[in-house]
Amino acid sequence: MQSTDVALLKTLCGIFAPSGNESSLTTYLIDYVNEHKATWKVQPELIYGDEFQDCLILKFGQPKTAIFAHLDSIGFTVRYENQLVPIGGPETETGYILVGQDSMGPIECKLKDEDGHLFYDFGRGIESGTDLVFKSDFRETKDYVQSCYMDNRLGVYNALKVAETLENGLIIFSCWEEHGGGTVPFLCKWMYENHQIKQALVSDITWITEGVTHGNGVAISLRDMSIPRREYVDKIVALADASGINYQIEVERSGGSDGREIQLSPYPIDWCFVGAPEDNVHSPDEIVHKADIDAMVSLYQYLMKNL
Repeated sequence: MQSTDVALLKTLCGIFAPSGNESSLTTYLIDYVNEHKATWKVQPELIYGDEFQDCLILKFGQPKTAIFAHLDSIGFTVRYENQLVPIGGPETETGYILVGQDSMGPIECKLKDEDGHLFYDFGRGIESGTDLVFKSDFRETKDYVQSCYMDNRLGVYNALKVAETLENGLIIFSCWEEHGGGTVPFLCKWMYENHQIKQALVSDITWITEGVTHGNGVAISLRDMSIPRREYVDKIVALADASGINYQIEVERSGGSDGREIQLSPYPIDWCFVGAPEDNVHSPDEIVHKADIDAMVSLYQYLMKNL
């Protein structure tokens, strides 16, 4: 079983990358891969550039399965007269600390929610169009890690850990997932037309519910707002059984991921959401059990070898 690399996860959770503004995280990942790939089992080809916007693809060997992990987080955009507009679906409790930067300098302000109308409390006006995110406050106990943006920096972390031993596969870091998506269609086009890949795993974070609980393994989702093809999902579950790694079955009627855009693409690509569950979703206090993180990495390593 894995042992959680808390230092890497903490770093990822603290990088500013709300939807549409992911370039800082993309740059970090390019530098991270170039620094560490010499120690990996296979050194990947890095694929990025203007035609991929802020997305990044790592190609290992002869790929037949892709991992999708979105880079972006929820957040807020400054409007006018102290108003804020949400990016994605953040929790909006009065008193949350938000950070960012405009042309006048760094910003650390408080969120105010007045009957659903959002404002910031700061000593000066903030330039309209400035993006703000939750201030990082990373906490660790014996069994848990807690921070803003486990969703989806933990999915990114998982992909980087899988990359260490991956021999054949694609790792695709996408953008905009929290605010409606938009990059997965051209990423599907590229991977299908260049490598004829017909199967994918979605490395993202799901919810603690009455059926999915802390410490009982990674969640394999049979459905959320979208329904993946059952034959493929059954194959994932059978492999999970064979692996001996702890997992939980998830069945939801709401929520979504990059899987939805994969399914809506014009390509016959199967997908399955496989991710650790968290509580306090979309807040500064997202919390995940370390055993579920370790199970997630271990199951992905197994699946990428056996799919």
